[in-house]
Amino acid sequence: MTAVREADRTAGRQPEQQSRPTPDTGRRQLRNPLRAPLQALRAAPRGPLTAAAALAVVSLLAYATVRHFVGTSMVDMIVYRAEGAAVADGHDLYALRVTEWNLPATYPPFAAMLFVPTTWFGIGVLRVAITAGNVVLLGVLAHLSFKLVGWPRREVRPIGILLVTGLGVWLEPVFTTLRYGQINLVLACLILWDLNRPDSRGTAAAGPLHRLPKGVAIGIAAGIKLTPGLFAVYLMITGRVRASLTAGLTFLGTFALGALLLPDATWGFWTKYLYDSSRVGKTEIVDNQSVRGAVARLLHTADPGTLATLAGATVAVAGLATAAWAHRSARWLPRGEAWGICCAAVTAVLISPISWTHHWVWCVPVLVLLAAEAAHERSRPVAVRRLRWRPIFGATLLAFLSFAMWVVPHKGDLDQHLAPLAQIPAAVYPLVGVGFLAAAAARVAARRRAAGEPLLRLPEQRPGSWADGRRSEGRVRA
Repeated sequence: MTAVREADRTAGRQPEQQSRPTPDTGRRQLRNPLRAPLQALRAAPRGPLTAAAALAVVSLLAYATVRHFVGTSMVDMIVYRAEGAAVADGHDLYALRVTEWNLPATYPPFAAMLFVPTTWFGIGVLRVAITAGNVVLLGVLAHLSFKLVGWPRREVRPIGILLVTGLGVWLEPVFTTLRYGQINLVLACLILWDLNRPDSRGTAAAGPLHRLPKGVAIGIAAGIKLTPGLFAVYLMITGRVRASLTAGLTFLGTFALGALLLPDATWGFWTKYLYDSSRVGKTEIVDNQSVRGAVARLLHTADPGTLATLAGATVAVAGLATAAWAHRSARWLPRGEAWGICCAAVTAVLISPISWTHHWVWCVPVLVLLAAEAAHERSRPVAVRRLRWRPIFGATLLAFLSFAMWVVPHKGDLDQHLAPLAQIPAAVYPLVGVGFLAAAAARVAARRRAAGEPLLRLPEQRPGSWADGRRSEGRVRA
């Protein structure tokens, strides 16, 4: 070491100083998890922020009052707790029946393992904790939705988050999620957090969570409830192969963990109980807001058969194609990735054999996206302003606030004998979902036409190709 220092002095260089250890940014983020939210609150306009906070508090107090008088069973929370108890006590997971409705376990064994901590608390404590947690998650979902859409400006986003958190409890899917103690908001936040991340980690990522490969959270969500697996398909068809494979491998990891710790339950779930739709519920009831449920009510039958399967397959192909089209048109389509993700989410709940109304919490990012389009439309000069996205946003918001499916006669077997006009409110979410996919396809087509691009680019048509050159030449001649 002395020789090295002497050589440095001889060469006219300063001796190297031992570098100080750089602070661990991940630890700093863990120590200060509230730093970014507090900074955002300080940057927000004080007057509107105070007004939004006051409105949110009043709305939540009104919700608590209504919740008290309506009665909240939180039956799904009780089922989750029973699943966790079955795992902790070594009982048969899929033989349990709880509540007065004899509800069984319907999630994979991995989900039941995650429910074990709920057994550490009494029902009363869980009611408060899960309700409060879901309200917080609604705010997180609002934040992730604003981030996905890139609207509004950063300094006013805290105002939007407060408004969505306070007023969003009146959206029927959110209201029902809170009423039953469901986990839909957890899954939506996991998925949207993952999809908001860059496709490649790069060197700027900081913190342990940001170092996770993209797709891990989607794989975990699919391990809890299978439907989120469609987002892995979305990643695959939009060219994010690594993220898609990561999601798939993570899902397989949840399966392996379940098989290792609960081998009998894992065998039973994947070979028998997964395919028994009667464990989940009746297809034809108005609670089921999927394409299959809508077809079942339209045909006045509990088993819609091949027709419902064909309708679901058609929606699946059209929805995923629209999602991929929107993503690949991001050069010309503002918020193209947001359109693609929302189309994939709507497709997932449409094609699931049973999608209860509370599964439609994806209405939050959908409404944020439509609100962004409406705000952009309103900001245009009056001479070129069109009345298009504002009515669409208003109609979609009204649909999710309407509780329309609960207005139609649905006690007993009345779901199978609905009048033609009653079919519309009974299938309000499938109609809105299909309408959203149609609006998305029209939006993509309009933007591509405005940019002078073909609606579909063939694989050999690259920017600067012979086909592009001929098209540009034709424009010059015209």
